[in-house]
Parts: sequence; C-alpha cells; structure tokens
Amino acid sequence: MADFDWKTFLFTFDGRVSRSDFWLRWILPYWGIMIVLFGIASLLGLDGVGGVFMLLINLIALVAIWPSLAVSIKRLHDRNKSGWWLLLLLIPVVGGLWYLIDVGILAGTPGDNQYGPAPAQSVTA
Repeated sequence: MADFDWKTFLFTFDGRVSRSDFWLRWILPYWGIMIVLFGIASLLGLDGVGGVFMLLINLIALVAIWPSLAVSIKRLHDRNKSGWWLLLLLIPVVGGLWYLIDVGILAGTPGDNQYGPAPAQSVTA
C-alpha cells in the first residue's frame, strides 16, 4: 500500500480505478472531512455564508473539483464508459442516482478494456 500513486490517482484522467479505491481512498475520506467540518461549523453557530471557517470549507470543496473529476472519470473507464457520461449529473435527481449506481455500485469490466488493464485491488477490506 506504500507504493500507491496518489498523484496519478487524484490528478490524471487516464486509466481505471476500482470500486474499493473509489470508495476507500476518495469518497469516504472526502465526505468524512466535509461532514466533520460542517459539524464543527454548526457547533460554532456559523450560518454558512460568512466566516473564515466557512471559507475553508468552500476552499476545500473548490480544490476537490479536479480530483473528483479525475477519480470519477477513471471509475467510468473501469465501467468501459467515456468520462462524458458525467454530464448526466446535470440532470437533477436522476443524475445523482445514476452516478451512485453506475459509478459507485456496479462492478467494472473484467480484464482489459479500451481504457487499459483492470485496476489492481490495492485497498484491502
């Protein structure tokens, strides 16, 4: 696990990402951090529109856009789909439900596909 390439994982759009890496290395840590920060903001009585703390939360969300796109596109590649499928997220409700099922739940294509070899299962449960 020490040889995991975070730079490629978070900042490139080539290749494939397994479901386990998607969830355990991106979704759960990101949302865990955001939930903790929003909880702290709530305890401090911040209303979400002002303050340095809310600026920090918004800055983290802004910085996370590129890695979020990179990991999601590589997850779509694992499903043998183009990154353009992410445009479905622009459809209210349906897009989010599609994303959860297709990107987050369904297995990738076995073996090699047009986007590269199957991702190694580097995160163990």
